[in-house]
Amino acid sequence: MELSGAQALVGQLEREGVRHVFGVPGVQLDHVLDALARARAAGGPIEYIAARHEQGAAHMAEAYARTTGRPGVCLVVPGPGVLNALPAVATGYACSSPMLCVAADIPSPLAGRGLGMLHELPDQDGVLASVTKWSARAGAPDRIPALVHEAVRRSRSGRPRPVALTIPADVLTARAEAELEPAGRGVADRTEASTGPDNALRYGIEDADAPTGPEAGASAESETDVLAKIAGVLRAARRPLLYVGGGVPASWAGAALTALAEELAAPVVMSRNAGGAVPAQHRLAFTSLAAPRLLPEADAVLVVGSRFVSPRGTALPTAPGAAVALINADPADLGPPRPAGLTLCADARTALEDLRAALACAPRPGAETGWQPGELAEVRAWCERKVESVEPQWSFVRALREAIPDDGILVNELTQVGYLAAVGYPVHHPGTFLTPGYQGTLGYGYPSALGVKVGNPDRAVVSINGDGGFCWNMQELATARKYGIGVSAVVFNDNAYGNVRRIQADEFEGRFIGSDLASPDFVRLAESFSVPAVRAETPARLAGALKECLSEPGPSLIEVPVAEMPSVWPLLLGGSPGSVRD
Repeated sequence: MELSGAQALVGQLEREGVRHVFGVPGVQLDHVLDALARARAAGGPIEYIAARHEQGAAHMAEAYARTTGRPGVCLVVPGPGVLNALPAVATGYACSSPMLCVAADIPSPLAGRGLGMLHELPDQDGVLASVTKWSARAGAPDRIPALVHEAVRRSRSGRPRPVALTIPADVLTARAEAELEPAGRGVADRTEASTGPDNALRYGIEDADAPTGPEAGASAESETDVLAKIAGVLRAARRPLLYVGGGVPASWAGAALTALAEELAAPVVMSRNAGGAVPAQHRLAFTSLAAPRLLPEADAVLVVGSRFVSPRGTALPTAPGAAVALINADPADLGPPRPAGLTLCADARTALEDLRAALACAPRPGAETGWQPGELAEVRAWCERKVESVEPQWSFVRALREAIPDDGILVNELTQVGYLAAVGYPVHHPGTFLTPGYQGTLGYGYPSALGVKVGNPDRAVVSINGDGGFCWNMQELATARKYGIGVSAVVFNDNAYGNVRRIQADEFEGRFIGSDLASPDFVRLAESFSVPAVRAETPARLAGALKECLSEPGPSLIEVPVAEMPSVWPLLLGGSPGSVRD
């Protein structure tokens, strides 16, 4: 059939299961928006959500993808549109999100000539390649369906990560005979009850970016052997321990992880990106706060879906002589500085399910496990005492947990309350506590929460922010109001980049520069967007106000005025303040 490039793009996105596209209109995208409008009017499934800034649109797409497993698509103009989207794409790269950034470009005959065309970049392809696992450029309309299909496939294969497709403006308007590709696999939602797109793969071997031939690594048979060896190590251990990172929730492996932990009676230490992989109330579930207490006591450590490195770039310490095995979908996370006798490049969920089966064949030791219930209970109590000693942050974290339903989703920001929430907020279900991963993307929280809510309309979604970070994307209150996106935003307002100000006080003799802010009245700000807003001065009032906000449809905002808070960094990093700002 004869299609324009724009029609081929929209038609193939529909085939790939795309239901929402986030973007900001612009002249190079006019024909794509018209194709979206025509498709929608004809009963097409894609809803276009116009954000107020490309950074906001891209954050929405990233978090949408991360929490649903469906393709999260952002649509941006070239040049500044691409550059504005990069923080979110980089966040998706850190957090294993299968998002697709579709970028227009200047007309093909003018590319690379340096003529100063509107929105021209010297090397847009290179810019996008720097923050994605795969990127491509469409040179003709009939190439667009295959490239979209390949982009979605690559975003999900192996380790999920963002991909990019650039389509010049003239290619979008040109017409040609083009055939849409068949629907891609795995377009259904990814949940703990589903197989998930990547679990049709065995150990990520079908990753399009993986090497082939002699360099491809172990065969399927030798991978079975590796799993058998890991099972033998875990069975022989008296004190086995599982350490898991963001790769476990990214592959929806929580149920498989919990079953394995129960089979081994092994504690599970979850990094800050893996909260809820095992429900917080489970007797074997521990946050990263417990790592210094448990890792040195374990004689066998299985690390799944984690980089397993400290903030200083060194391997997390384990007991002398302890056996360490690594399972990760990214081969880059299987080598130094990590000490490991056994490694397996594998999808976390598939590997954990197969490892549990392998345990049935592994010899059982004569001695019982060395982890005693009282011992683990004491470590849990120690962690709780540490968290509860940080006030007033703990009272605010407790108020949030009281108000948010167990299956509600909390999008955590870089704020004084958020730092403690990373180890103190009880996460009861996988995928219900979001962070920006190692990017530490200040300002990501509110637009990300909007994307989460669009993808999960029947669940409560809460975004917590500092006043500094919220101001980076506060314009998206307009998006929330326009589309009725029911996110409740909580803004802790201390009129400062609190972390920076503390560092200046503690390490630079109180020479404050750039850390004091003139923040707005956030209640009046929200109301100017016709978003209901209240002010809550205490944790108890926050809990009550948040419950009320969550009981109503549509967006809302709660401003929480706070004074300077005590540092949580001695608890989190042994006193290192890191590089965060709010």
